[in-house]
Amino acid sequence: MKALCWNGVRDLNVERVDDPRILNPRDAIVKVTMSSACGSDLHLINGFIPSMQAGDILGHEFVGEVVEIGKEVHQLAVGDRVVVVSIIGCGECSYCKDELWSLCDNSNPNGVMQKKVFQYPTAGIFGYSHLFGGYAGSHAEYIRVPFADHGAFKIPEDIPDEKAVFVSDGVPTGYMAAEMAGVKPGDVVAVWGAGGVGQMAIQCAYQMGAERVIAIDSVDYRLAAAATHSRAEVINFKDADVLEVLKESTGGRGPDCCIDAVGMEANSTGLEHYYDRVKQLSKLETDRPAVLRQAIAACRKGGTVSVVGVYAGFADKIPMGLFLNKALTMRGGQMHGQRYVPRLFELIREGKIDPAFMLTHPVPLDKAPEAYELFNGRKDGCIRAVIMPHAAN
Repeated sequence: MKALCWNGVRDLNVERVDDPRILNPRDAIVKVTMSSACGSDLHLINGFIPSMQAGDILGHEFVGEVVEIGKEVHQLAVGDRVVVVSIIGCGECSYCKDELWSLCDNSNPNGVMQKKVFQYPTAGIFGYSHLFGGYAGSHAEYIRVPFADHGAFKIPEDIPDEKAVFVSDGVPTGYMAAEMAGVKPGDVVAVWGAGGVGQMAIQCAYQMGAERVIAIDSVDYRLAAAATHSRAEVINFKDADVLEVLKESTGGRGPDCCIDAVGMEANSTGLEHYYDRVKQLSKLETDRPAVLRQAIAACRKGGTVSVVGVYAGFADKIPMGLFLNKALTMRGGQMHGQRYVPRLFELIREGKIDPAFMLTHPVPLDKAPEAYELFNGRKDGCIRAVIMPHAAN
């Protein structure tokens, strides 16, 4: 089959690889119909996540059709149209039973490697380096889905692939961001990052009762989408002092909840931006935490900072004095998608959230490298490039 493979920093190629096969009786094989580029893929492409190997297949946000099942798969049948959660959970360990799916004890075969970085192993993730299991990704014609009964969900007939594909990762990540932020009716919420996850965090915050949601980014077309499709107020951080605008617009109080939907490649302005870039490039810190610093500084006293942007290791100059003395709460994590999928389908069906506008660039698999250049460069209005492996060129 054909697949999009990583061969080095910003070196992607469509190559012929072996077809996936059933390795465990709990596996399924899925024919991929749509596979979305995700902002966290860019950390791999730009060389900030360790343990990538030449030939690794990218992609983790996808829908498809079940074409084969193992003998111990009971919830799926050949022909089912499914969305597959990007996080792989066994369904049997204590974390999965507590619906903390991204902390699964059993789905990452490279847990020993991961313990050196995170002290404890966490779940495997499709197409997201050998640190997270070395699983082949979804930018391919077919994919093996381990623990299929716990990760693949049948898509309701009235929900098209164009909406369902984002329920694999972007929508549940945005929902969990708002949930961890503790959004309540009447709250003011600030969301850093107006990419796919940020857009969904905005919509989900409103769904949870937020009175106002403010999106912060520097890309005009993403801010325009946040205003048009997600009803957010917007701030371009290149044109304004974010902290002053947030303080002024909340009567000096600050937002009740602050969401970091950016993570380790955050951009900022002035000396802070160059400080972080130099330290990251010289490997004196792994992450550029400008957004995390701003969220802590901006949040009102007693508020909550929710972190879903991906961080890899160590970040410098975190204002812990502010965090402590303002009595803030901080929560973070990879999303527990299996917990949210049924609820998200209900919200989409009811028209309360709608992710379809994020599909700006549908492309066949052979055009995937060019699509990632647009996505990585934030060009041509690209919010999400969605790869269709079986589409004609």
